[in-house]
Amino acid sequence: MNLPAIWFGLLGLLLAGYAVLDGFDFGVGILHPLARGDRERRLFVNSIGPLWDGNEVWLVTFGGALFAMFPEAYATVFSGFYMAFVLLLFALIFRAVSLEFRSKVESPAWRSVWDWGFFGSSLLAALLFGVTVGNVVGGVPLDERGVYTGGFFDLLGPYQLLVGLLAVALFAMHGAIYLFLKTEGAVRDRLGKWMWHTWGVFLVLYLLTTMLTLVKVPTATANFEHYPWAAVIVVLKVLAIANIPRCIFNGKYGQAFLSSTLIIVSLVGLLGLAVFPNLVVASNDPANSLTIYNAASSSLTLTIGLIFALIGMPFVMTYTAVIYWTFRGKVELGENSY
Repeated sequence: MNLPAIWFGLLGLLLAGYAVLDGFDFGVGILHPLARGDRERRLFVNSIGPLWDGNEVWLVTFGGALFAMFPEAYATVFSGFYMAFVLLLFALIFRAVSLEFRSKVESPAWRSVWDWGFFGSSLLAALLFGVTVGNVVGGVPLDERGVYTGGFFDLLGPYQLLVGLLAVALFAMHGAIYLFLKTEGAVRDRLGKWMWHTWGVFLVLYLLTTMLTLVKVPTATANFEHYPWAAVIVVLKVLAIANIPRCIFNGKYGQAFLSSTLIIVSLVGLLGLAVFPNLVVASNDPANSLTIYNAASSSLTLTIGLIFALIGMPFVMTYTAVIYWTFRGKVELGENSY
């Protein structure tokens, strides 16, 4: 049994789950300034109010699994990307604070500060997640011990920032479709236009990022020779992108949301395919890369961890399903709303 490969797949599953679920949370935050009036802003916040903190369980589980199963990769990533992760942690914390504090005082100025905090933290977090993906695909300089040898600004190259902008556009599109499903009335009518705009921006950035990846990171497609079945993922992704405008035009908005979900899942799958079997790619010398084999814990640790994962992950999935079923339907404002 190839335990490191199994754990690589489980990490991909956790990352995909987090990107899908917290992705529309980020999208709601990015679109938040477009809301008109306090009532619409409250509708936006309450559309994710019962969900956003539970969605972050997937990220916490991903981080814990990476720490336990691939400690050397965890050490390299969190030490080398230290400043970036501090900024990301600040953004996630400030987003939570903004959501919880905005309605504590009935003051337009007070609420405006936290509304802009919600927007800024969501935008920053989405951008940083994208920049991280750009660095994972493009690689970073590592020494022979697998230690990151660059600086903070080395992580912010043009390619990495482009991937960051792609993530912002993707989450904004995902959030716009989600908000359309959760609202009604005049705000829902305007969201129809936002879905088209965000899809257009995403499409342009997706094409630019794809072309630059093929030119700048030719190794990203190397695994297609070994795993030809992966072409199915590419086809599904392209069909999902094309299906969104068709669904919006025909009024099949639930299918549009499923298509945006499929886009995110397929992009995470292609990310894993681009780097496998690496966890941290060394841009200066491929021999210095941290793989799922040289960065893994012992076989015993991987086995025990897998047992716990097989027991625990169904609980996470069940909890998520129950919460989403409980809070299905349109957003309603009440006494205990945000």
